[in-house]
Amino acid sequence: MTQTEPAETERAETEPAETEQARAGASNGIRSARQAWEQGPLARVLERYPERRRSFSTSSATTERIYTPADIEGVDYLRDIGFPGEYPFTRGVQPTMYRGRVWSFRQYAGFGTADETNGRFRELLANGQTGLSAAFDLPTQTGYDSDDVMAEGEVGRVGVAIDSLADIETLFQDIPLDQISTSMTINAPAAMLVAMYIVAAKKQGHSASVVTGTAQNDVLKEYVARGTYIFPPQQSVRLAADLITYCAREAPRFNSISVSGYHIREAGSTAAQEIAFSLANAIAYVEACRAQGADVDDVAPRISWIFNTHNDFFEEIAKYRAVRRMWARLMRERFGAQKPQSWMLRTHTQTGGSTLTAQQPLNNIARSALQALAAVLGGVQSMALSCYDEALALPTEDSQRVALRTQQIIAHETGAADSIDPLAGSYYVEWLTNQLEEQANAIMDRVEDIGGAVAAVEAGYVQAEIQEASVAFQREVEAVERVVVGVNEYLEEDEQRPTAIFRPENAAAMQDAQLQRLNEVRARRDGAAVNAALDRLREASRGDANLMPAILDAVRAYATLGEMCGVLRDEWGEYTPPTAL
Repeated sequence: MTQTEPAETERAETEPAETEQARAGASNGIRSARQAWEQGPLARVLERYPERRRSFSTSSATTERIYTPADIEGVDYLRDIGFPGEYPFTRGVQPTMYRGRVWSFRQYAGFGTADETNGRFRELLANGQTGLSAAFDLPTQTGYDSDDVMAEGEVGRVGVAIDSLADIETLFQDIPLDQISTSMTINAPAAMLVAMYIVAAKKQGHSASVVTGTAQNDVLKEYVARGTYIFPPQQSVRLAADLITYCAREAPRFNSISVSGYHIREAGSTAAQEIAFSLANAIAYVEACRAQGADVDDVAPRISWIFNTHNDFFEEIAKYRAVRRMWARLMRERFGAQKPQSWMLRTHTQTGGSTLTAQQPLNNIARSALQALAAVLGGVQSMALSCYDEALALPTEDSQRVALRTQQIIAHETGAADSIDPLAGSYYVEWLTNQLEEQANAIMDRVEDIGGAVAAVEAGYVQAEIQEASVAFQREVEAVERVVVGVNEYLEEDEQRPTAIFRPENAAAMQDAQLQRLNEVRARRDGAAVNAALDRLREASRGDANLMPAILDAVRAYATLGEMCGVLRDEWGEYTPPTAL
């Protein structure tokens, strides 16, 4: 039996009847003792000193005063909790977790031109960051070139502008792509950006087989959370699956999809919805890959995840434990995956951007630190902190440095990385883990009843559920039923904001520089080769063959992102969301 295989023999053994009876008797005794405590000491105190609220809750569950062994009497340690690095991975995906190697430190970065962002990347690496996380501007995210009328005023504003392979080459100049892992927050045109990344690595002398990194490539959540979709859902899932199956064969160290609960949570979902909708989306991608003939054990090990860590400390810890267990069971029982690597849910997290406040922004340092600590106690594999000034503007270099140092302090000064899953066995954490799993499973069952993730998106079900949760949260804030420090309580009349707010220097000049670079690329490339490559992409899009070979050919010819996406827009159309009446 390997370290990552379930202890089948142990779990198959049934407990003697007298042991089960003893456990039931102990639970009954605890319940009786609790009732006596509630009617005695607790009642006397409550009569004189009422609790500060009538009820307490996380985003997904009502929180009781205390939890006891009676609340988790159905938990079987070996079946439900187990050991780190072993099915069902509740306690973590590696046997040593952070005792062997701490999580990857990443900070989300990207602005202006590729040359400017390259400088920021190199600075972050020099300061101890161990991986890169690239932000792209809105034209790039939606498949437009920088000189498109749709890009006007947005070039380089919320991320780096990428028009062609030439920009990717500049973005990673002097950064060895065989040694540095890069996470790319790109979805609808992810196949094109990953193709550029692979070709740029080859130009550095590295084969696709050694390239490491992650592309988000989770377009389904764009329809319900972010809005940077291009094509209709069915075609978008096909393109995502094409990238996944291609990388499984040619770039086996690259995570070709990072299923995102992060943006679902940012849109206002509860923790249980974040789990459920992201798992439902993952099911859709796996099924699409299997329909293309891929083996689940070739695809699943390279599926990665990104989740959001919000303010409810224990709920966030429990969320990571629950979602790992759910994914392990889903892959093993529903999809029949045989490899332990297919059962492991490896996740990046970013602390909650929507929890940051423009009021008293320095408070956000504490928020991000506590969220990061919860993520560590929950067992994530990599992390980026939302910087304290992000509610006001793109982060400054100083705020990014504070965010990075926060991770380093947690890793090296707090002891949080020294023991694996240290809150396992907590009555509250184990109960909450079970509650999140139960609620998420119920939501997933509803998605299945509708017809799966794509059908649920097209029907507007997911959007409506997230909107309802978001509105409920906002009402609580406005009624001061939920305190947000500096927003609805503990206000300051003469608030002093940080003096340094990031503003791109001379945005007009930066856009002009990007357009000049784009024109230069078009002038020096082989126009006939570009047209031939785009024709091959058009023809491939009309059939069911994998599109990645045609996309790679177009990238090598220096076809632009807008040109490639334009071909698919012509063939597949653009998605228009249903209008709610």
